[in-house]
Amino acid sequence: MKNRFSQILSTHSDWSFAIIRWTLGVVIFAHGAQKLLGIWGGHGMSWTVEAWEQWWNVPSLFTYIVIFIESIGALLLFIGFLSRLWAFFIGIIMVVAVLLVHFRWGFFMNWYMQPQSGEGFEYHLLVLAMVLVIVMKGGGKFSLDYYITNRKN
Repeated sequence: MKNRFSQILSTHSDWSFAIIRWTLGVVIFAHGAQKLLGIWGGHGMSWTVEAWEQWWNVPSLFTYIVIFIESIGALLLFIGFLSRLWAFFIGIIMVVAVLLVHFRWGFFMNWYMQPQSGEGFEYHLLVLAMVLVIVMKGGGKFSLDYYITNRKN
């Protein structure tokens, strides 16, 4: 078990992975804060739970899990604690969002306020690329993962 935990925490000492981790953490946290706190144009937790259940038949438990991952998980990703794990969960959220909501609107975001009422999945692909880097390489230098695995040295 300890060996598996060490594998999850392992990371490269390259600081460029930290840049990806910080950026992803900030962006995903902003989305989570909209859902959790109702700030930055969001509607808050109760509205999100009700809307997702009504629009997409998402059980409330799953909506709460998404809110937790996008808020608390994003903060933990930002500081680099269990980076691979939180990135993996964010990746699952992105895949489900594309399949459940965004794929039908096509590739592009609705930048020019076209008559369509939805957004494409280009943003989600960028997030998934960042997720893959973190899952494969870890959170990089300046992460708690790096500190924990290298504190003996």
